[in-house]
Amino acid sequence: MFKAIFAALTAMALGSSALAQADKADAPRWSIAIHGGAGTINREQITPEQDRTIRAVLAKALAAGSQILEDGGTAIDAITATIMILEDDPNFNAGKGAVFTWDRTNELDSSIMDGSDLSAGAVAGINGTKNPILLARAVKDHSPHVMLSGEGANQFSREQQLDQVSSDYYATPYRLQQIEDLLAEKVSAADVDYKFGTVGAVARDSQGHMAAGTSTGGMTGKRWGRIGDSPIIGAGTYADDRSCAISATGSGEYFIRLGVAHEICTRIRVRLPEAIREAQRAVPKDTDGNDSYVIHASEFRLSDAEVQQIADDVIAELGALGGDGGIIYATPWGQAGYSFNTPGMYRGRATSEIEASVAIYGDEQ
Repeated sequence: MFKAIFAALTAMALGSSALAQADKADAPRWSIAIHGGAGTINREQITPEQDRTIRAVLAKALAAGSQILEDGGTAIDAITATIMILEDDPNFNAGKGAVFTWDRTNELDSSIMDGSDLSAGAVAGINGTKNPILLARAVKDHSPHVMLSGEGANQFSREQQLDQVSSDYYATPYRLQQIEDLLAEKVSAADVDYKFGTVGAVARDSQGHMAAGTSTGGMTGKRWGRIGDSPIIGAGTYADDRSCAISATGSGEYFIRLGVAHEICTRIRVRLPEAIREAQRAVPKDTDGNDSYVIHASEFRLSDAEVQQIADDVIAELGALGGDGGIIYATPWGQAGYSFNTPGMYRGRATSEIEASVAIYGDEQ
């Protein structure tokens, strides 16, 4: 019965000019995009050695996630492994190399979301955990909650037996100098955070499932337990098999106000014909009892240009409010890309059909 209904809905949807029918034989089996922050990233501000080092780390992280996907692994495992590599590198503001608060402490945030069942986990204002993305995932997988914060989240991390580190683990000479300059009023917070070192990854696996994750140390000199968009599901991170996966980086208050990650996914889904959205609502449960959205998404696709325009439109609205930053996206149809309104963004992408590439500056393709 369902097959007959879906066949009728399919025929109706084929008439939409906004969509092109996907060629299953040629559709990418997996895709992944990563970022390491966006901001005032110009060639004159980065030495050739720093350029090479950052590109090498981005390539390493991208390769790790790509290999998992190439081997048939899940999107959630791919982005977890990718983000851990970026968290472990002091060039980024996440994990090792996280920025300092006004009180010279570290308060890290992270989140993760599985688009196959909309499960999510997030942590805010934590310390002591080596890889915050693992704690966010533990909240998703092993607690009844979506977000934990502060000392409660730290306690949960220890109970989950995640790798713990001392407070000096996160410190680097560069980050220490940043907070000292800020507190001495040698520079403003805006000057210190001329680039946002938040890290993130999004992916589509060979089963068509989406996942997104984000991790950050927040803003240099932040006070009063400030929390940005990175741990907020719908603002800095979102994934839904019916539309897309998003990870954001930038001026978090503006991403929160717009609900950027969810907004992009919603606009993509709204562009689908009503017939397809009806089919998504009516889809039967899979063997694990979860809604299986991808069976419908795989039949149709928004074009590359349509997806990019949706992302660009939301980032333009962010800019109109006064916010800077960018996002990475992946879609159920295998597309992976970025949108940002800053001079540069540390980024990379790969699919089963497209060779891996990394970039830093805004004028790079």
